[in-house]
Amino acid sequence: MIDERLAAHLRTWLGRWPGDGPGPTVVGWPARDEPGWDGGLHRVLGVTTPEHGVLSVPPPVADVVRAWLAAGRDPAGIPAATGIAGRWFDGVFRWCTAPAPLPDAGEWRPAGEPSVPEWLRPFGGEVLVAVDPASGEHLAGVGVKRHDAHGRELAVVTAPAARGRGLARRLVAQAARRVLDEGAVPTYVHARRNTASAAVATAAGFPDVGWSLLGVEPE
Repeated sequence: MIDERLAAHLRTWLGRWPGDGPGPTVVGWPARDEPGWDGGLHRVLGVTTPEHGVLSVPPPVADVVRAWLAAGRDPAGIPAATGIAGRWFDGVFRWCTAPAPLPDAGEWRPAGEPSVPEWLRPFGGEVLVAVDPASGEHLAGVGVKRHDAHGRELAVVTAPAARGRGLARRLVAQAARRVLDEGAVPTYVHARRNTASAAVATAAGFPDVGWSLLGVEPE
């Protein structure tokens, strides 16, 4: 049985959880035509496990996507089949209920604060940043994609000069603890070939249990 917070997040985010059986169950979900965490549209989103999954799409194209997958066609062709612009993404989906007991490495600051790096500002709310105590230089940070009241996806970036110090894993674990304290579930997504990001997730307490995130990324 999965964590109740994760199940609530997936039902809210995708429109249903779980699916009917092997492969993704296609769900027409009006939220796909509503702004997401960043104000943009995320029109095709899905999560799959080895047993089942859900692919959430705008209601007008649900039948097209069902027919496409039922015919055994490559999901990467969904953007062309539906007219939804973007490229297909199939990455690793992780979540955490027991962050690794690593020491904190950063401070929470308002995303709009002038000292916060530009890449963190679109996340809004508060972001987690690690700075060099001597120079004040930004070393690493975590932004929070607030998908809904139940699920918060963490994104981490480390400056090239600060890599290899374990900052990313400490920041991700620290952010995960805060998300759990707030009653939500922290999630983490990375490309399958991104071994560095995978290592950070595992070390921070986000195991790979064979789940995937599917979707169409805007180009």
